[in-house]
Amino acid sequence: MGILNVTPDSFSDGGRFADPGPARAQAETLVAEGAALIDIGGESTRPGHTPVSAEDEQARILPVIRDLARHLPVPISIDTYKAATARVALEAGARIVNDVWGLQREPDIAHVAADHGAPVMVMHNRETIEPEIDIVADMLRFFERSLAIARHAGIRDADIVLDPGIGFGKSWEQHLEALRRLPEIVALGFPVLVGVSRKSLLGRLHNTETKPVDRLFGSVASHVLAATLGAGIVRVHDVAPHVDALRVVDAVMGRGA
Repeated sequence: MGILNVTPDSFSDGGRFADPGPARAQAETLVAEGAALIDIGGESTRPGHTPVSAEDEQARILPVIRDLARHLPVPISIDTYKAATARVALEAGARIVNDVWGLQREPDIAHVAADHGAPVMVMHNRETIEPEIDIVADMLRFFERSLAIARHAGIRDADIVLDPGIGFGKSWEQHLEALRRLPEIVALGFPVLVGVSRKSLLGRLHNTETKPVDRLFGSVASHVLAATLGAGIVRVHDVAPHVDALRVVDAVMGRGA
């Protein structure tokens, strides 16, 4: 999954792809490098981000989605937790809903996805960080609620992907724990998406301060690990090096290239 943020304030590439021209060029590059789908977001969800209205979010994403839906050979997912934004994005040509609040911030988003026959990506998230809790047990309870919402709305299990939410609502140690125990999420029987690309938790492993663009090797290592533990999708900024690395994983694990 290639990341395309059309925001002014995303932690890694804010402001670079806010206009349809640069956005299309970047999306075409990601696809040429091997991205199987493009994830478009109009509101930064980095720690400390400033929330935006649905109207502002839609003004950012809709010109880009309408343009890309006509030109890209791969599906577009809309990265939003707002039901109204998901609805207009799907009407504009997006085909998947990627909700960083696991359908729980605005549960009507599940009905929007069901009405359009759109798969959903359900991410674990928390309002507060509680370092003392068993984070995987919390994730399992969270996903149980999300799955109930999805099923009640009429979304098929075959159209649900789970995401442990690395970088969201967790302590540094809990991020590592979530990755280490990924097989417990995989065991639920749904495809699993992992996104660690360029995140600040990787920067903590360096001896010097790093910018997001300096975290490529940590990103690739994290996603290779996730793939060996059962993740089926990785959400990345840098597609080409991940494709090369994951081809090795697929070959070793006998999954084919």
